[in-house]
Amino acid sequence: MRHRLLVTAASGLAVWLFSAPSFAQTTEIRGLSNFERNEPPKDAGPAPRLPNGRIMIGGGNDKGLWTPLFSTANPILEFEKVPFQPWAKALYVDRQKHELEPHTRCKASGVARQFLTPYGVEFVELGDRIYIFDEGGPHTFRIVYMDGRTHPKNADPTYYGHSVGWWEGDTLVVESTGYNERFWLDRRGLPHTEKLRTLERFTRISALGMKYEVTVDDPNVYTQPWTGYFFMRFNPDLEPWEYVCQQANYAHELMVGNMDTVDRSTTIVP
Repeated sequence: MRHRLLVTAASGLAVWLFSAPSFAQTTEIRGLSNFERNEPPKDAGPAPRLPNGRIMIGGGNDKGLWTPLFSTANPILEFEKVPFQPWAKALYVDRQKHELEPHTRCKASGVARQFLTPYGVEFVELGDRIYIFDEGGPHTFRIVYMDGRTHPKNADPTYYGHSVGWWEGDTLVVESTGYNERFWLDRRGLPHTEKLRTLERFTRISALGMKYEVTVDDPNVYTQPWTGYFFMRFNPDLEPWEYVCQQANYAHELMVGNMDTVDRSTTIVP
């Protein structure tokens, strides 16, 4: 898989270097420099807590979904601040035109992309595990182990990786490894390899607000670790519903291409 990714990236790099948009033009592609951040309501009241005083990451009443509070097409970090290696930057720029995103073909999406859907996610705490259910896309779930275990050695790479978590005050901290390369890190197409390690921080700041922050470390793709963030809003009246993801449903220009053209002549490489 990494060989395919690198070959595609090399081709993209050649196109990027010789066909030419300047750096200034590149940052204008569909708002790559747009870094708007909407914040949750400030008068929403305190977050629910357990009898022992610990914050609740879910709703507290067996319902409620979290949805992102900014355009899902915005980058999670300003383009100019992402420490891309050259091949990774070329691949990222190419994905702004030829999206071909695995999520649109019913593939699970790890890291920030899991939360960048208008349908929302649900957190469910059961014993020493926290389950994060996707409402939409492939309709899957991720497990965060809270029992103090470590990551397995030589684990088979998966879409969500292997996640272990712990509490730091009102923040759920989740460390993950063991990812495969078959999804995008965010809605815009940030690439990664199986060397990826992430540290996510979920800080519930009120009854209706949460800050999501992720530190990305992948030496195959980026020259150094970097951190992005956005906010989510809790919707107490929403519940998971039946959702059918149709394989090979490209949704035409909305999911493939740059709203002007659709290119289905090239091989799909996540």
